[in-house]
Amino acid sequence: MELLASEVASAIGGRLMGDDVLIAGVHFDSRADIQHCLFVAIRADRNGHDFVPDAFDRGANCALVSEDVDDVAGSLIIVDDTMRAFSDLAVHVRSQQLSDVAVVGVTGSVGKTSTKNFIAGALSSTAVWASPKSFNNEQGVPYTLINTPSGTRTVVVEMGMRGFGEITHLCDVAMPNIGVVTRVGQAHTARLGGIEGVARAKAELVASLPTSGTAVLNADDERVLAMSAIAPGAVFTYGQHGDVTPTEVQFDAFGRARFRFDSPWGSAQVALQVAGEHMMSNALAAIAVGGVLKVSLEEMVDGLEAVEPEDHRMVVHDLASGSLLIDDCYNANPTSVVAALRTLADLDVSRRIAVLGEMAEVDEPVAAHRSVADTASHLGIKVIPIMTDLYGGERSDVLPAFVMEMLATGDTAVLVKGSRVAGLERIVDEILHG
Repeated sequence: MELLASEVASAIGGRLMGDDVLIAGVHFDSRADIQHCLFVAIRADRNGHDFVPDAFDRGANCALVSEDVDDVAGSLIIVDDTMRAFSDLAVHVRSQQLSDVAVVGVTGSVGKTSTKNFIAGALSSTAVWASPKSFNNEQGVPYTLINTPSGTRTVVVEMGMRGFGEITHLCDVAMPNIGVVTRVGQAHTARLGGIEGVARAKAELVASLPTSGTAVLNADDERVLAMSAIAPGAVFTYGQHGDVTPTEVQFDAFGRARFRFDSPWGSAQVALQVAGEHMMSNALAAIAVGGVLKVSLEEMVDGLEAVEPEDHRMVVHDLASGSLLIDDCYNANPTSVVAALRTLADLDVSRRIAVLGEMAEVDEPVAAHRSVADTASHLGIKVIPIMTDLYGGERSDVLPAFVMEMLATGDTAVLVKGSRVAGLERIVDEILHG
């Protein structure tokens, strides 16, 4: 994006104070690289207005504010509500500068970020731009759209939610042409009244598509597949019973899938670099999107095989002893924990241990955690609960010494997984660095 400050002010109904500078992008974090950017001062846990001077010190040339800021070294655009203005600016950019660009929206209880990354990989031979990290909320989606590089053909936008209407709002901003729903699981069930509420909230993406749009749905999840009934346009499915299906599936010693896929656009073989059977499903979604956008199978395969896991998301570490550590501690809900446990169970080792933190924001938390513990038991996996009694086993506040001893002897695999509030990165760091 390149816009004059006066154009930004006009688009969002703001008042410009200062020079009419050329803005090259936006950010809401004053610590980031924000040369020639518009800094958006958002009131959250901390008030972004307190960091406007820092943003100018780091190179921002304009700030979007809703309250007085003294002694600043750049231009200001003053509005009543910076969050609403941020969304309005994204709508302006989407309508005026990205009108010919395909936008792919991705949502689901699990797999949003991995699927987004696989889609970006499958489209990597084209000019594609994707949400960084997990920028999937009312801040991250406008950020992604406004910072889209010139010449981009496709934008991939991850869409999260914590309540009804939030995905509809994100769709009003991003105006997706393609909507991907990965899976409906037990995330945010406490807020949404159960898993059926989660399904209704995720379905907002499908309902928001235009009649010329395409829904890409997981055929192996009945709640997702049912969304085809509300799709205004075309529907493609993926999974064991979908339009894009896997065959000849094999897993290597690190749990990474190699498989052949059949699709309406042809067949090919692909070897993923990210562990987990569920990652194969996410890659199938990306293949469906690539097919809709007319990317060749060869280009899709090359791109998919280049996708690496993100930090703390199914990262498999091959330890010096020959033991394995699966670092999947970025977040957790019952669906994603069970998927990770199945990956752990499939590894060719004698001992399997799951170091699990609390799963936040689940309906009926005791039942949800005990169900996960039961699944682990059936799979022959020992569960070590960290900082929680919900799994029913003996609670540990630190990593028990015997885990390190077993890892040191080899022939052991350990999964570390929990919600963000559990802070299990410290456990991963302890295993890797002692």
